[in-house]
Amino acid sequence: MPVEVTWWGHATCTLEDSHTRVLTDPLFARRLAHLRRRRGAVPPPEALRADVALVSHLHSDHLHLPSLARLAPGTRLLVPRGALRAVPGLRRLTALHVTEMAPGDVTSVGALAVRAVPALHDGRRLPVGRRHAPALGYVVEGEARTYFAGDTGLFENMAKEVGPVDTALLPVGGWGPYLGEGHLNAGRAAEALALLGAADAVPVHYGTYWPIGMDAVRPHEFHAPGHEFERLAARHAPEAVVHRLDHGGSVRLGGAR
Repeated sequence: MPVEVTWWGHATCTLEDSHTRVLTDPLFARRLAHLRRRRGAVPPPEALRADVALVSHLHSDHLHLPSLARLAPGTRLLVPRGALRAVPGLRRLTALHVTEMAPGDVTSVGALAVRAVPALHDGRRLPVGRRHAPALGYVVEGEARTYFAGDTGLFENMAKEVGPVDTALLPVGGWGPYLGEGHLNAGRAAEALALLGAADAVPVHYGTYWPIGMDAVRPHEFHAPGHEFERLAARHAPEAVVHRLDHGGSVRLGGAR
């Protein structure tokens, strides 16, 4: 059975594997604080349909309470351990089945096994509060093994912690002209792809949101990361296939190799 990945923009993807729908870091907003969506329509209502939603970390462009509140009652929601204490609004989402995860934890959803893996990223709920939860990635295993990195930098033992995967959904940019520590840019994402040995990669987390009033500040940083990742992946991981999707675009992959 082929596995299908749809990129809705930013870090929001739908993964369909073994008749199960997985939604990553749901963000269904035209505007978020100082950010506005500059490319791609807000995902349609059908994008909200999922058996499980994965939240990688507490930053509001990844854990977006209004978007999570739109998920259908009964949807499973996996969040980093400590998120319920750090983000009180999560406790009001009583229609969802929330499970906190730490690196190494595994949760079954339908025929899938979802394993939390470490990420190198700030786990605080910014811009307020000192409470935090570990930033996570997730490996979804069914017909194939798919790694959703969330937000992360390169870290020691990345390949060992993530394990062998068939497809990697990798962040290659950000929502502003400068990336801080704990992020992958196009070059570091290409290095990560080489370390992981995935046969397929989908670049995410770029070309969607941009700070209001900064349209003229290094605009190539908004448009270019997907193309740059494609170019650098050909150098660092020549056997991998990069699927650079348009917003709302999908790719069907053949499953485990």
